[in-house]
Amino acid sequence: MTVGIVSTGIYLPRQKMASQEIAALSNIPEAIIRQKMGIHEKPIPDKSDHTVQMGIWAAQEAIQKANIDPKDIDVVIYMGEEHKEYPLWTASIKMQEELGAVNAWAFDVQLRCGTTIMALKVAKSLMASDNTIRTILLAGGYRNVDFIDYSNPRTRFMYNLAAGGGAMLLQKNYEKNLLLEADIITDGSFSEDVVVPVGGTKNPLTPTHLTENLYKLDVLDPIGMKERLEQKSLSNFLKVIRSSLAKSGYSDDQLDYLAMLHMKRSAHDYILTELGLQQEQSIYLQDYGHIGQIDQILSLQLAQEQKQIQAGDIVTLVSAGIGYVWGAITIRWG
Repeated sequence: MTVGIVSTGIYLPRQKMASQEIAALSNIPEAIIRQKMGIHEKPIPDKSDHTVQMGIWAAQEAIQKANIDPKDIDVVIYMGEEHKEYPLWTASIKMQEELGAVNAWAFDVQLRCGTTIMALKVAKSLMASDNTIRTILLAGGYRNVDFIDYSNPRTRFMYNLAAGGGAMLLQKNYEKNLLLEADIITDGSFSEDVVVPVGGTKNPLTPTHLTENLYKLDVLDPIGMKERLEQKSLSNFLKVIRSSLAKSGYSDDQLDYLAMLHMKRSAHDYILTELGLQQEQSIYLQDYGHIGQIDQILSLQLAQEQKQIQAGDIVTLVSAGIGYVWGAITIRWG
């Protein structure tokens, strides 16, 4: 059995936040925002750009590009963020209805910015275990930029958070763009380092929390987190990439394109150098920021549009997410 990527879809809000605006809000020189943080501009949501709706728009593009009937979709997996139109809401069922996937069943998955990699692994396993599942749609949206307080220096590594939607359409025994093997690492020692500290069962939301701007992302132990993360983060990126390649039967020197999440420029360049890759073998998302788990789909679609991926290329998608999670999956393109 093989599983191939039939199409991808991306939705990006029209509204943008430029580096100079981030600089003004954060009191950080614009040169640092652009050069060190690697943010030239990023899409941010307007009043109509709701999380699940952005995923629906991206899914509609993927379905149109694949030229399939939504009634032929067997499973819809929502792999967007928990911050969405309503709390305690199963987003995938709404997507199923809006897309006309009336013969599908649906469920949500979540692993922060590592969700796309995990969802691809889950989708492939579902197809392998159930003969009746032939076509799966993965789709979701992201707008955790809503939780960024640019005056909080503890969260400056998240000033790149943006908004958008992404989708992938997968089919069993589709003989192109084959999903190979994934590798995922989770490390619970970071599980409570980055949170929205109010609004949950531990500290229910109050009017005071809102007026004091506490309903935002924060880092509870910034010094400890930095020390622990610096020891692990880049090495875990390389570990999951190499493990995904090895499980798929390939080595570093056979990797043709790396679809990476947005991170500071020096970290991006370090990973490319360690893998022996050139700048043109990845796309640095300086004009998009970090759209969570959508980054890998965006990078893959941009690479297709810019003809940076050719038939026969070995492509690896890599992610990292708060919690912490690192994940990679390899694709044989074409």
